[in-house]
Amino acid sequence: MGNREFYEEKKQDPSLKLFVVLSKAYRSVADQVAADIRGKGLNTTEFGVLELLYHRGDQPLQKIGDRILLASGSITYVVDKLEKKGYVKRVPCAEDRRITYASITEKGEQLLNDIFPSHWEQIEAITAGLEPDEKLEAIALLKKLGMNADNYR
Repeated sequence: MGNREFYEEKKQDPSLKLFVVLSKAYRSVADQVAADIRGKGLNTTEFGVLELLYHRGDQPLQKIGDRILLASGSITYVVDKLEKKGYVKRVPCAEDRRITYASITEKGEQLLNDIFPSHWEQIEAITAGLEPDEKLEAIALLKKLGMNADNYR
């Protein structure tokens, strides 16, 4: 089978089309969410760190990257920026001097309290192209796809 025949056969398989459509949909949604967050004076990484600390409490700096998919060197930079803005503080671990926690400040909590309602509305508007039952179906299918991809490695 030559390359042309292989390509023609594979064009019938929806795998590549799914990948392209999924990538484009992700980009469209992510760009809109990022624009909304930028409009609130943060970038998506800063928002992700603040949201993690707000909902999960103090986190070791070393673990934040795993939770929001960010390289460890970048975590220091982001926490530094958030600390300068007064939204986060570093707290040394009493039991292990090698561990430092990031902790959201009262100012950081207030910021999220102020911006999250409109951010939530923006996400609802961005995803309004799907009905609630379609969103639940999409969630289930995307989880299934992601778990299979993780197991592929």
